[in-house]
Amino acid sequence: MRLELGFKVIALAGLIAAATPCLAQNYPGVTATEIRIGQTMPYSGPVSAFGVLGKGEVAYFKMVNDRGGINGRKINLISLDDGYVPPKTVEQTRRLVESDEVALIFSTMGTAHNTAIAKYLQTKKVPQLFLASGASKFGDMAQYPMSTMGVMAPFRYEARLYARYALQKNPAAKFAILSQNDDFGRDYLAGVRDVLGEKYDSLVTAATYEVVDPTIDSQIVKLKSSGADVLIIAATPKFAAQSIRKAYEIGWRPMTFLTNVSVWLSTVIEPAGLEASTGIISSAYVKDPMDPAWKNDPGVAQWRAFMAKYMPDGDVRDQNYVNGFNNGMVLEHVLKACGDDLSTANIMHQALAIKDLELPMLLPGIKVNTGPNDNLPVEQMQFMRFTGKQWERFGDLLSGN
Repeated sequence: MRLELGFKVIALAGLIAAATPCLAQNYPGVTATEIRIGQTMPYSGPVSAFGVLGKGEVAYFKMVNDRGGINGRKINLISLDDGYVPPKTVEQTRRLVESDEVALIFSTMGTAHNTAIAKYLQTKKVPQLFLASGASKFGDMAQYPMSTMGVMAPFRYEARLYARYALQKNPAAKFAILSQNDDFGRDYLAGVRDVLGEKYDSLVTAATYEVVDPTIDSQIVKLKSSGADVLIIAATPKFAAQSIRKAYEIGWRPMTFLTNVSVWLSTVIEPAGLEASTGIISSAYVKDPMDPAWKNDPGVAQWRAFMAKYMPDGDVRDQNYVNGFNNGMVLEHVLKACGDDLSTANIMHQALAIKDLELPMLLPGIKVNTGPNDNLPVEQMQFMRFTGKQWERFGDLLSGN
């Protein structure tokens, strides 16, 4: 009788283990009811405007959890402030991995910041997914095997498009480039160099700034004195707004290109001045909810419903909320595809096996694709120009590849 009961207990235990493989395997950050993921964001410091991205992503997963979670598990996104200081990013990421025991790091903000934590995460075998940086180096699978770039076009590709467009309009163009003094800014210099080749040194005047600088006035004055007729601003929102305003104040009217990480009306264009911003060219890969072209678009309606319920006080003009929505949706897709196998290996496999994923807030024709040798989810974008009231897209979808 005892032997028969023992067999029944063993059989029952086997059925339970088969029904709950994640518990049997003891995957990091995973329980029967929860998946813990982590990130750092600049909720304070010189680029706190970017903290909106993290707020949007936290709200997105609250929506997911209200719908029942993913495969029966709720998502616990632990979003910590790093003040946009790489050593703080490292400290907070170590806390997320070693204390909170997250399954993965998701959408950490900043090029230098993701660089600072990449080797640590690889050593710990923690996926670094959809990071909030368009730095082209993160597309190097050999150097960053545990990483995927975010749902955004690479900075270097963007800079190539700007240089090509400027030369189409003026083959004798001379370039001035203001860039942040880190890998984010250097990617724009590299993209322009890709186009100009050996003519780069004779056609380009560059100036850099540090994120702790109070202003960039002297850099803009220097760039104007070079006689350049094209200005590329590779700056985060505070310094982008200052650049646009200063160039306008000193009467400099070059053909101006603005990095697409700083196109927000509320944090860049309005502080710089609508008149000063008129005519500036940038690029887009997401739908602008303020564009009348999307007035009756189902995807924008879906996003607006999300904002109304989960971010009612959020500024709908700030496209970082759009980016947060897109990033959250891609990670949701990956985790759904994992099923109950939430091992590190399967998370990375699914993150690098996305095929023609359409997101409601990406521009039509842009789809998310990754592969075993391709960790760049988005490679296309479209030009847009500020009219004095709003951004207006023009031309075809392009790739700087």
